Amino acid sequence: MEQERFDLPQLGQDPSRTYRLGIMGGTFDPIHNGHLVAAEQAYDDLNLDLVVFMPAGSPAFKQGKKIASGEDRYAMTLLATSDNPHFVASRFEVDRPGITYTSETLRLLKEHYPQNVELYFITGADAIADIVRWNNSASIAENATLVGATRPGYNLDKAAGAIDSSGIDFHVIYLEVPALAISSSYLRERVAKGQSLRYLTPDSVTGYLHKHQLYGAKAGKYAR
Repeated sequence: MEQERFDLPQLGQDPSRTYRLGIMGGTFDPIHNGHLVAAEQAYDDLNLDLVVFMPAGSPAFKQGKKIASGEDRYAMTLLATSDNPHFVASRFEVDRPGITYTSETLRLLKEHYPQNVELYFITGADAIADIVRWNNSASIAENATLVGATRPGYNLDKAAGAIDSSGIDFHVIYLEVPALAISSSYLRERVAKGQSLRYLTPDSVTGYLHKHQLYGAKAGKYAR
């Protein structure tokens, strides 16, 4: 697997140390400040070397649903992460054909990187409860530590129960992230109503989605 082909950051060069790579997976339809804050907190709390944001190409759980194109979602992710030196936006999933499965992504990443690179898959705590039903979930457990970002006061019983009853040896770390009260669906609703996205997502993302009239944005109406 050629590194340049998949625009992945270089890690693992020093065999005397262990590298920690965060994988921020999601549809990012659109990316918002909750995603960015969760990734930054994971970077700090877990002593990660980098966090790679990977917009899903054709998400398995969004089949038959209308979402922005992979190109648009990648472009917004690139804009949102460009000013952070330890964030990287990747086309790794957008450019792969077929349905996007997290298990396949993590398997390919483990094959690509040397053994001294550990993977931390960052997702919402809601997804942790469902991950045991994802495609080849045992492979997910084998290849990465799960990082479940939660809202303050979130009840972890469902997620913990699903993991405990799965019979699969998942390693899960939970992080409480206040900004996760924001959701992509909430942003889409606000755009459709012509309402402001200020402080919800970077201005560069707001400008892009209005320029390209995503989510019902009206031409010439730029409600920052």
